[in-house]
Amino acid sequence: MPTPICTTCGTQYPPADTTPSICAICAEERQYVNPLGQAWTTMEALARTHRNAFAEHEPGLLGIGTTPTFAIGQRALLVRTPSGNVLWDCISLLDPATRQIVAALGGVAAIAISHPHYYAAMTAWSAAFANAPILLHAADRRWVMDPDPAITFWDGETHALLPGLTLLRLGGHFAGGTVLHWAAGAGGAGALLSGDIVQVGPDKRVSFMRSYPDLIPLDAGTVRAIAAKLEPWKFEPIYGAWWDRIIPAGGKAALAYSVRRYIDAVSGPPREP
Repeated sequence: MPTPICTTCGTQYPPADTTPSICAICAEERQYVNPLGQAWTTMEALARTHRNAFAEHEPGLLGIGTTPTFAIGQRALLVRTPSGNVLWDCISLLDPATRQIVAALGGVAAIAISHPHYYAAMTAWSAAFANAPILLHAADRRWVMDPDPAITFWDGETHALLPGLTLLRLGGHFAGGTVLHWAAGAGGAGALLSGDIVQVGPDKRVSFMRSYPDLIPLDAGTVRAIAAKLEPWKFEPIYGAWWDRIIPAGGKAALAYSVRRYIDAVSGPPREP
């Protein structure tokens, strides 16, 4: 049976004789249903028209993204550590070339994902690499469309994934919205892998939203809470969800400035800079 993949958000559903009438991820206000109608593809069909590209962002950090752009268009990140490799966020395409390249780099010891929009084909990636455990925050359990024994739901505010890799629940965009702190990143200065829980903008600052496509902002209190949770953690670069959404240095200062800017914008009338 085919395993349908939503062409709008890239979420893979369980094998079925018929496709769902609607993608539950897209039908919720933080995403959207294609105005031309719900459409589906499969991994096999996607591999005929797309491929994955790779780029090293810094030593030990490899980006993996699909070209031409598919669905939301995020790229995953492979964090390479002496204790094993972690796939941060996920994409919908896993073709034979990608399997070979990732296997040659040491495979995947664990998968961790920032929020449901990037669950993508997580169970297929897990199965390809010895059923690597998938770490998701328990607050987002209801958004798992393809349940699998490899999925582990963690609770609380932090979770030690591997030595030097810590999951931080920030909430905001989703209740279980998570970022990954990589202590060895940037030569030991620390790096933050933020998905779009902390969204890197073109101006190399960050912002926050409940819904990005539908332009629904977060409240000031939630953004203050996000900033407070990140305050104890050291980091220089912030790696967002797309190839070019990176703050290469000064990420902690950029976060502080951005939080003030955001709270000013949502708490009062627009002002000239």
